[in-house]
Amino acid sequence: MRILYTIGIWFYTLGIRLAALLGHRNAGLMVKGWSETKEKLMQLQPGRPTAWFHAASLGEFEQARPVIEAYRQQHPGHQVLVTFFSPSGYEIRKNYAQAEAVCYLPPDLPRKIRRLINIAHPKVVFFVKYEFWFNYLRILRRKHIPTYIFSTIFRPNQYFFKWYGSFFRKQLALGFTHLFVQNEESLQLLKSHGITQCSLAGDTRFDRVHQIAEAAARNEKVEQWLSTAESGTKVIIAGSSWPPDEELISKYIETSPLPLRVILAPHVISEEHIKQIEGRFSDSVRYSQLADNASPSAKILIIDNMGMLSQLYRYADVAYIGGGFGVGIHNILEAVTFGKPVLFGPNFHKFKEARDIIALEGGWSHSTFDQLKAHLDTLLMQPDAHQKASQACTQYMQQNLGSTSIILNNIEK
Repeated sequence: MRILYTIGIWFYTLGIRLAALLGHRNAGLMVKGWSETKEKLMQLQPGRPTAWFHAASLGEFEQARPVIEAYRQQHPGHQVLVTFFSPSGYEIRKNYAQAEAVCYLPPDLPRKIRRLINIAHPKVVFFVKYEFWFNYLRILRRKHIPTYIFSTIFRPNQYFFKWYGSFFRKQLALGFTHLFVQNEESLQLLKSHGITQCSLAGDTRFDRVHQIAEAAARNEKVEQWLSTAESGTKVIIAGSSWPPDEELISKYIETSPLPLRVILAPHVISEEHIKQIEGRFSDSVRYSQLADNASPSAKILIIDNMGMLSQLYRYADVAYIGGGFGVGIHNILEAVTFGKPVLFGPNFHKFKEARDIIALEGGWSHSTFDQLKAHLDTLLMQPDAHQKASQACTQYMQQNLGSTSIILNNIEK
């Protein structure tokens, strides 16, 4: 089975190289990144202990950040290597200041793996969430390098637990020194299949979004824009929105008797999409057009840059989280950490935090405009309902903080 797995990885790697030759952008970035791996690894100092963290993409990296930064505080003499599988992670965080070296993960082929390990000499290895590379696990085990995975979730329908999954289950049992899972269901599922080196540690995303909220600077340009609104104006922030979300928000603005300001941060910030939004919301202004000393009276502020949204949720009365009419909702915790009630579309069921917040009445899902209108009217017109939802969000965050400490304290033992 291992031979078949390795052959599959070889063909997968070949496919990426062929796609790069045909002009596929992400494949080209990956191939270029693989060619630079040795050069990047040489930035590590020989003889200094290395902690290696691997994240598939940007979302997993954000889960890793609190662990990376807490680890550095506990081990100031160690250096950090961060690897990515996806260009969407590497290209954004390749200059991450808390790591001595950042590079793409070489393909899961024995020769590539040995070269990385022989240069980096990791003292400890951390994988995040869903990264299971079985040749890496085998070679790390043979070299007696402690290897952990955290913030991971297991479900009965995963290939590990199918009739053909015995090989893969064995890799979990042998490859990881310890598995830190997000929920009790994952823990019991692993134990029921004889994988016992596991424990419940929660999700490090809670720690990360809490860090962001604690460090969030006030935005003078946004505050000045909000200051021009009439008394009693309510603020809706639509984060990571897509066209179906924007259509509903537009309809609510048109029909609501309330004085409103809306901060719209689209998931796609291409010029084409921004112009489409401007066509839908005529009374709008782009963030890039807000002069430091000017206060336009436009009711809609379009955020036409990346990286600002998580800090803006502090200004919301209600947060609308986009993506629920597509492949799935985006991050609700960035709003919840500020105690903001959240609303989102119907495709939320694979996200535990969304199910949790609905059960706690800190957020609601909608499939139609009438449902969205009812939720917004309640939250914006009934102070008691808003306060109850806000308290539910705050309590939920507080109850789920501390995953980073659980993981590192366990490892230190």
